Amino acid sequence: MSVALDPTRVGVLRRRIRWIVAFTIAYNVVEGVIALIAGGAASSAALIGFGLDSAVEVLSAAAVAWQFASPDPESREKTALRVIAFSFFALAGYVTVDAALSLFGVREAQPSPIGIALAVASLIVMPVVSWLERRAGRELGSASAVADSKQTLICAYLSAALLAGLVLNALLGWAWADSIAALVIAGFAVREGLEAWRGDACTVPVAALTGDIDLEHDEH
Repeated sequence: MSVALDPTRVGVLRRRIRWIVAFTIAYNVVEGVIALIAGGAASSAALIGFGLDSAVEVLSAAAVAWQFASPDPESREKTALRVIAFSFFALAGYVTVDAALSLFGVREAQPSPIGIALAVASLIVMPVVSWLERRAGRELGSASAVADSKQTLICAYLSAALLAGLVLNALLGWAWADSIAALVIAGFAVREGLEAWRGDACTVPVAALTGDIDLEHDEH
């Protein structure tokens, strides 16, 4: 059942989401710069792709920051959701192309200790950030905040794929391993993009958009 929040709690949740989004943007800017520099030094398509993914993360987080900068965030919900959906689709497209180039031997990545350390750090940080934003977004009833938390979680999945690929490449010379994982993540990104796109047209509780409750048993 949907429960109305008092204005004080709403204010707390909105500020919390703004702080989470600000941290996400700052972290991804630093992460992206390191990944691009390390990727260029190692000729690693996976690291370069990871760095570009950070730019997509910043775009998604900025969309939510823009929404919650308004005195009436709900009025910007539709636009924020569309931006997040497009960012998912762009991420999926890039990862697919990048993975195909690696699989066909167009690029050959070298071992990167810096890249491995970056992947480990992101694999630890991103799930925590995603959980915090998703929890606040669900309580507030913000579909865009929940969608952005999913985008952040995809960064964690990409971190795991990147880590596996870099480690296997460094130890066994298996440059194709992260490409296979990246294709799986690309499919997941498309699914999440479609969910974010559909979310703006619904006048149902955010829990229904995320599958936490049965739509038939909640009010529209």
